[in-house]
Amino acid sequence: MDQILYEAKDGVAVITLNRPEAANAQTMALLDDLDAAWTRAAADQDVRVIVLKANGRHFSAGHDIKGGGPAPDKITLESIYEIESRRYLEYTLRWRNVPKPSIAAVQGKCIAGGLMLCWPCDLIVAAENAQFSDPVVHMGIGGVEYHGHTWELGPRKAKEILFTGRPVTAEEAEKVGMVNKVVPLEELESAAMELAGQIAKMHPFALRQAKRAVNQSLDVQGFYAAIQSVFDIHQTGHGNALSDGGYPIMVRLDEMKKQLKSN
Repeated sequence: MDQILYEAKDGVAVITLNRPEAANAQTMALLDDLDAAWTRAAADQDVRVIVLKANGRHFSAGHDIKGGGPAPDKITLESIYEIESRRYLEYTLRWRNVPKPSIAAVQGKCIAGGLMLCWPCDLIVAAENAQFSDPVVHMGIGGVEYHGHTWELGPRKAKEILFTGRPVTAEEAEKVGMVNKVVPLEELESAAMELAGQIAKMHPFALRQAKRAVNQSLDVQGFYAAIQSVFDIHQTGHGNALSDGGYPIMVRLDEMKKQLKSN
């Protein structure tokens, strides 16, 4: 079964995460296929808007840390850095800067690495049951690799979410501006597609320039540099785990399991 589905129609490309049996946890292959789908949509002159959605109850449980391979023969900080810098940093920044508007449609749980799929999108439509969280402090890591927390939530709320690991509800996410719109679960896909259809009617060059203007304004404020520098801070968490003689992020899954079962 394909882990990523792709369809383009009426100026809208729909990219679908398709690992519902695993709550759309991200294998390396899934991320590679997802990047290929983003690249395909960016190159298609008929596509004006990109919608990212997910099949199943949950948008994404984050990285498949139970064995999402390929894994290096020996886990070292160098091997971790190489894998993550490509798939967790290079990919997400590329998706953010695709010169076409993008919309994420989020339902259920969006945990840790799931954030790095929806945060690069320009707009987020959330179902009423959506919950966003980054509980990786429980695992000895200071936050997910694409560290958009401060920009998405504001500094104090970002610290609260990281320090406690608690989820942010769709309603709360909308209040702080992380989510554009909250709709009933059964209306999620239609709401995202309706919004995409409205945007697709706009002039494509003007859309590109509008997106570039906002993104560059954030970059001037330090977004791009911050994302890259905090990625290196993230890697110190891996280094600390390795120096302790273990690799707790591979085995301490209790917090994520609790969140998935709590629905």
